[in-house]
Amino acid sequence: MRALFRWVLCLLAAGLALELFFIARIAAMTVIDPQSTTFQRSEAWQIATRGRANAERDWRQRWVPYDQISDGLKRAVIASEDGEFIYHQGVEWEAVEKARQRNAKAEEIAARRAARAAASGKPARPPRLRGGSTITQQLAKNLLLSGERTLLRKGQELVLATMLEVLLDKRRILEIYLNSVEWGEGIFGAEAAAQHYFKKPAARLNPSEAARLAVMLPSPKFFERRPTSPYIIGRAATIVARMPSAELP
Repeated sequence: MRALFRWVLCLLAAGLALELFFIARIAAMTVIDPQSTTFQRSEAWQIATRGRANAERDWRQRWVPYDQISDGLKRAVIASEDGEFIYHQGVEWEAVEKARQRNAKAEEIAARRAARAAASGKPARPPRLRGGSTITQQLAKNLLLSGERTLLRKGQELVLATMLEVLLDKRRILEIYLNSVEWGEGIFGAEAAAQHYFKKPAARLNPSEAARLAVMLPSPKFFERRPTSPYIIGRAATIVARMPSAELP
């Protein structure tokens, strides 16, 4: 019994130490620009281990201050990803619940399809799951967490999102997000995306260009290969229409 008690204490101490580490990392971001995120390091490792001679050129990122990112891109990302960004405290619980319900239904449908596929000997498609995450949650996940989909990781994401909102203001959260989010394989941040897709700095993006970048965010590697698809064009037009009502921090 004592051995079990010691193990429990060790686990609690490790958990507390991890949370304190996360708090210290986030607090430092009030004055220090993060040089990389957990997600970026994972992607860099994958690029580096492919054995390609041009691995360094496959990585594009350059940090730019908040004022050197066009307001159009800020509005487009908020309109597309998180319309209530300036109002919530890091988590939109209603959106999380809706996403949970959609995912449960998607998994139920996928299970029925898998049963039919098994009977016919055909491969079954995995369910398409949605996150319902705010910009703050996405930043928390990319900055400090792995990409696995588990309840424990999701719970940690919610805790970290709350920490980000407590320790950083909305402007800083958006600045870090726009400088670290993925916009294609090895393409991170608004400046790298603007240069790669439009050959111009992020400060000079027009509303249409900003909207097209915002469309890519849920699946950047997928849309990178389809830059002029009808979906991107149609969705970008919708985002442009919403941009005037997107409020900036």
